[in-house]
Amino acid sequence: MKIIITGSLGNISGPLTAQLVKAGHQITVISSNENKKEDIEALGAKAAIGSVEDVDFLTKVFTGADVVYTMVPQQAQSNDYKAFIRKIGQNYANALKAAGITKVVNLSSIGAHLPAGTGPIAGMHDVEEILNKLDGVNIKHLRPASFYYNFNHNIDMIKHMGILGANYPAGTRLVLVHPKDIADAAFEEITQPFTGTTIRYISSDEKTAGEVTAILGSAIGKPELPWVEFSDEQSVAGMQQGGLSEDVSKNLTEMGTAMKSRTLWEDYDKHKPVLGNRKFEEFAKEFAEKYNG
Repeated sequence: MKIIITGSLGNISGPLTAQLVKAGHQITVISSNENKKEDIEALGAKAAIGSVEDVDFLTKVFTGADVVYTMVPQQAQSNDYKAFIRKIGQNYANALKAAGITKVVNLSSIGAHLPAGTGPIAGMHDVEEILNKLDGVNIKHLRPASFYYNFNHNIDMIKHMGILGANYPAGTRLVLVHPKDIADAAFEEITQPFTGTTIRYISSDEKTAGEVTAILGSAIGKPELPWVEFSDEQSVAGMQQGGLSEDVSKNLTEMGTAMKSRTLWEDYDKHKPVLGNRKFEEFAKEFAEKYNG
């Protein structure tokens, strides 16, 4: 099959591309980074260098494809993060329609059943709604849990403050996933037939924030590492100090509030998937290598 992959060679798109090429499919990877072209071609895929904000570019690349895998890139400096997410979703919809695509696997998020109160995930909800309006298109929305790799963003916090924390308490339930488990699920959905508009949840493990802290702390030789609950104001200020825009910081803090209230997991709990193979303790070894590196 001819398959288009968005997301360059990121934590999901990279291993997904490798699997699809190995299975004998004709893969084109969209990247905004010219420097990724050599790496993409080294995997045996074709590189399409351009922006997902350019509908004409997307339409040209999508044309003739059997399947398109869509994902919205992160935007750390956005002044209206939800609007950015919706814009990219609409760009994809316009290009998919113009190119005559009939099969789409879309990377969404756990919590995307909610239209508001979930930070950037509310934007993912809107993207699902935008794509669902396409006539004659079969769509599989992947709703993965929170990425293990997000904890890598807390390395500086641990090193400089000696804590791990967010705007929710240590007892908060976290539903987590390894990006490679998402890639495995995406591979399955891309390569098998499906009809209509359907949803698949993906998770690898479930822990409390306190359990995550204990596991990561032990892995890096800091078994007494504490989890600290921040106020919303402290959360926003800390993220801004870390280089995120005010709007992105507020959105991620709102997402933390949704985790604290457990509303983020409501629909997931009604459609619980079989947990993936990669457990959090295994990721902790990867985390320790990055921490010590």
